[in-house]
Amino acid sequence: MSPEIRLAQQPDADALLGRSPLAALVGMLLDQQVPMEWAFSGPYTIARRMGEDDLDAARIAAYDPEAFAGLLKEKPAVHRYPGNMAKRIQVLCRYLVDEYGGDAAAVWNDAPDGATLLARLKALPGFGEQKAKIFLALLGKQYGVHPSGWREAAGAYGEKGSYRSAADITGPESLAKVRAYKQEMKRAEKAKKSE
Repeated sequence: MSPEIRLAQQPDADALLGRSPLAALVGMLLDQQVPMEWAFSGPYTIARRMGEDDLDAARIAAYDPEAFAGLLKEKPAVHRYPGNMAKRIQVLCRYLVDEYGGDAAAVWNDAPDGATLLARLKALPGFGEQKAKIFLALLGKQYGVHPSGWREAAGAYGEKGSYRSAADITGPESLAKVRAYKQEMKRAEKAKKSE
């Protein structure tokens, strides 16, 4: 049974995130410089524009790059930087095809522990330390992926009861709490720089 995901705050997009590991990875990849719900609705928009019910790593990897960028650029654009993100999604999908036979869930299904899973996530194109830790926390908190030590590997993002990232969004109320936390962090960073 698929987990009930509410990251996109849109039922059809959230349903895709719940049933498609690749959609979850692509949503996380898109989650930068745009509102979280916009990023996580992106996989659904891409699938619809491709005429599919789901995303397929091999199909995306093999898609003509200009045509794929065109899908992301259609109004409304999938991201603030649709051309750049189209390239990043295709690079991620090529990596998944080459390393995991196109099966996104294979990244985490047999991970023996949180440290190994974190290393695998950090190896994904477009996933740095922070994005990998947030996605690891998302897997643990909402997708039931619990290799030993996953909370420790996710760092502060893995803490119970926190509202730091996409991993903690389960509806509009938690989205507001995460957004408030991020705004506070930006204020603190700005204050630190002006000292």
